[in-house]
Amino acid sequence: MSREPTPHGTPRAPATHRARPTHRAPATHRARPTHRAPATHRAPAAPEGGSGGRDRYFDALRAIALVRVVAYHTFGWAWAGLVFPSMGVMFALAGTLMARSLERPAFEVVRSRMRRLLPPFWFWGVFVVPAMLIHGWMPGWQIVFWVVPVGDPPGDQWGVQAWEILWYLRTYLWFVLLSPLLLKIFRRAPVPVLLLSLVPIVVFRYGWQPSYDRFGSALTDLATYLFCWLLGFAHREGVLQRLRPAVVVLGSIAALAYGGWYALAHRSEYGTYDLDENPLAQAFWSAGFVTPLMYFKAYYGVDFAWLARFRRLDRTVTVFNGRAVTIYLWHEIALILAVPLIDRFWQVPAFEKWLPLESQWFLFAVGWVLIWTAIPLFGWVEDVAARKRPRLLP
Repeated sequence: MSREPTPHGTPRAPATHRARPTHRAPATHRARPTHRAPATHRAPAAPEGGSGGRDRYFDALRAIALVRVVAYHTFGWAWAGLVFPSMGVMFALAGTLMARSLERPAFEVVRSRMRRLLPPFWFWGVFVVPAMLIHGWMPGWQIVFWVVPVGDPPGDQWGVQAWEILWYLRTYLWFVLLSPLLLKIFRRAPVPVLLLSLVPIVVFRYGWQPSYDRFGSALTDLATYLFCWLLGFAHREGVLQRLRPAVVVLGSIAALAYGGWYALAHRSEYGTYDLDENPLAQAFWSAGFVTPLMYFKAYYGVDFAWLARFRRLDRTVTVFNGRAVTIYLWHEIALILAVPLIDRFWQVPAFEKWLPLESQWFLFAVGWVLIWTAIPLFGWVEDVAARKRPRLLP
């Protein structure tokens, strides 16, 4: 089952888009005890705000995750998920922030999260939906999922490269809605609940398999990334701080080994070892990969404050985090538009002679130019959704 869109083609010939199954494949922070006496209290809250108040370790992870997503969608590297499972990282970061937010009344938190997510999604849809209608698409009642994406918003084959990424927003929205209940269950028995969160994806693979529709797709995605979301809870609640390094290392190695083995052993079944096509392998590999990242932060209190010494890099990380939804929503459209734009370059002799127009790396570079153009053009919607003063750059 595919997690992230297929890569774009070479600039000379517009990219062909592989139809994805209904299950498809970007968005989101904290302290340290001593080694001899593990902490038994909850981790202190990390401040939010500008680059000076945010947790730069988590901000850096989110920025890396976004870059990796764009690179995968450009080059289609099957090994990209093994090197850095971006979705698992992003769900873990989002889980941490959600657990922190739930120190306030649950209804207020859920409403706030939906308010921050939906306006950028609606604004993006104002461009995508009419474009599909112009190309002959006629939706049914499923158009309601373009209002609240609790199910995959419908679309036609012409626009699939743009709308297929919306599985992430749908899954994130469901995690937000379920988090008040999930956090209560997690607090009753944190470690057992965390370990048992991998059971549903195993059941879906070897036992009952969800239907191949919106409902089944949502269930599979939730099961795939449930561990990562709860891992964010574990970080925020101080659970990770109480675990011994040897236990975390051995558990992570075991999860990585099983996830990697399953991806390779079932390569012929799925047609690839790409984790985005294999939910079970994705779940275990992400669990094994993301756990040390979160534990490293919780146990050793790493903060990446050194980023402040590199002003341009620090500024880039700030923009990536302040415009994460914008980058995620618009990056595919940027890559799509880059193809005909590069085709135009072939008509200029100097460009044809001196620029690497056939290189996917050139497509990647042009795509990022368009993404950085989209950030000031459309990113202000995130400020409006967060009830902040609109800015061209955060």
